Amino acid sequence: MKTITAEEVKARLDAGEKLNLLDVREPDENAEFNIGGTLLPLGNIRVMQIDEIEDLRNEEVIIYCRSGNRSGQACMILEQLGFSNVANLTGGMLYWQDKIAK
Repeated sequence: MKTITAEEVKARLDAGEKLNLLDVREPDENAEFNIGGTLLPLGNIRVMQIDEIEDLRNEEVIIYCRSGNRSGQACMILEQLGFSNVANLTGGMLYWQDKIAK
């Protein structure tokens, strides 16, 4: 599984790059703070309700959650489902809010 740092993602966003961000947290977590990713809770991925991201199968997808644990699970599941280029955002939104959003 590939990983990517919050600093790398922030730099790419600041440069205007369009990224495929996937938030696997729950809706209430997303409502509190998010960086613009598509919300698809991990539970939906576990039961393979991934229709809304099917077109990203061969694209880079950066997955994030609160701390990096759920997004790591999501990366593994999506890789097993044939997604070829997924990356886990290390530290998740906790790190982002602590180090990047200040």
